[in-house]
Amino acid sequence: MLEKLNPTGTLAWQNLRDHFFDLQFVKMQDLFAEDSERAQKFHVQWNDFILDFSKNRITTETLKLLTDLADEVSLKEAIEAMFSGKEINETENRAVLHTALRNQNLNNEVSETLIKIETFSNQIISGELVGTTGKPFTDIINLGIGGSDLGPKMVVEALVDYKNHLNSHFISNIDNDTISRKLKSLNPETTLVILVSKSFGTIETLKNAEIVRDWLVSNGMNTENHLVAVSSNIEKSIAFGINPENIFPMWDWVGGRFSLWSAVGLSISLNLGFTNFKQLLDGAYEMDQHFKTTSFDKNIPVVLALLSIWYNNFFGFETEAVVPYADCMKSVPSYLQQVIMESNGKNINREGFPVNYETGTIIWGEVGTNSQHAFFQLFHQGTKIIPTDFVGFIEPFEKSELHDLLMANFFAQTEALMNGKDGGIFAENNANDQNAAFKSFRGNRPSNTILIQKLTPKTLGSFLAMYEHKTFVQGVIWNIYSFDQFGVEYGKKLAENIADEFKTGKVGNHDSSTRFLLETFLRNK
Repeated sequence: MLEKLNPTGTLAWQNLRDHFFDLQFVKMQDLFAEDSERAQKFHVQWNDFILDFSKNRITTETLKLLTDLADEVSLKEAIEAMFSGKEINETENRAVLHTALRNQNLNNEVSETLIKIETFSNQIISGELVGTTGKPFTDIINLGIGGSDLGPKMVVEALVDYKNHLNSHFISNIDNDTISRKLKSLNPETTLVILVSKSFGTIETLKNAEIVRDWLVSNGMNTENHLVAVSSNIEKSIAFGINPENIFPMWDWVGGRFSLWSAVGLSISLNLGFTNFKQLLDGAYEMDQHFKTTSFDKNIPVVLALLSIWYNNFFGFETEAVVPYADCMKSVPSYLQQVIMESNGKNINREGFPVNYETGTIIWGEVGTNSQHAFFQLFHQGTKIIPTDFVGFIEPFEKSELHDLLMANFFAQTEALMNGKDGGIFAENNANDQNAAFKSFRGNRPSNTILIQKLTPKTLGSFLAMYEHKTFVQGVIWNIYSFDQFGVEYGKKLAENIADEFKTGKVGNHDSSTRFLLETFLRNK
């Protein structure tokens, strides 16, 4: 169980509030000028990672007070509770054990599933397992939504340089035009379909699965040769036409947004090979050990979480951006949106009462340098301040001068956000420039630099686990439950009711706006 403690009532929170009033107008430029060792003091080097958090509006006192807060809310005990399998997801009476999926001391269930994933992946990749007509598979469709889609899709995209000959396709939304276009481009004889749904009742996944199954059958395929399920509902999977041998398990103690490490990652193993999938798990395991054993002031996930709370709860900066400088990581921001916002988008504390402080931050982003030509104008000169994580890699997959240019932009942005450009100085140097004031930049915009040696399955695993643990730390401090998602479930229920109304053509009891919109839709469809 997690301690139930309002963070605003702690001594550390009161001290942080006092400290904020002293520090809120301090310029980072001045902090660097006063301390030539600042970058050395405010960075963590671990394995192939460097976290430079020196470009933040903090001092050594800030970091001490933030770690005091972590101590006062019993973060260490919370970490131990999660890893030991205690039911910290109290609203659903479940343990939270996605970390067990990458633990090197695996339990029998997890070990057997990994062996099954490895065997199946090798058989598909080698062509030993074939489709109905005896042809080897060339294409893999992953049908899932939320964590059953975002995680595997993001990993396969990010590690594109490690993929094999199989083509991957991820379909999540119930958009008939999208799935129709996709199926027209594929050969049913050589297509393998993975249905990912814990309950085998997720409406989006099932409706898409029915369309794909009909496509296979209408083209003379035996579904048992082409359909695979990742589900805890074996009975429904078999009834759908899936060979029992092709059903992979899911467990209640693994939340959807933390499930890519499980059989949900089957599409990762198929597209990258099991060896690379295992490296992904190993990288996450190493970050788990760092998180469990490292002091808070040198603990990468903890530092990231504490900085986020510093800005969200004291400065009032409500959003955070994640900007990876690698095009293959374009889906990382949307993946992190689910991990962080679905986890910590809560307004009820662990005692069951409304919170009296801000909780989950808004997460967004885009790859660099594309983002520089889209929303960085607001970063530099807008009235809103958006703390940003810059993610870059020292070594590209293939060496090129282009990578140096990419990374030049990477480093330049963090420097520009911090230093800005003084309008007065600019005007003195350009006395005839009538637009000098418009070309000034205030600076003092905070950022973290996450510099990784190279993007590999192992470093990606560590990177993703880092953000998982950051999210957990935030939830512990905010005194909320990070592992349920009742807001998502409520929307699903309302959608089911409206879908029934569409079938009858009669609109039920709704507010006047919704009723007007539903009647307009039915009248014009």
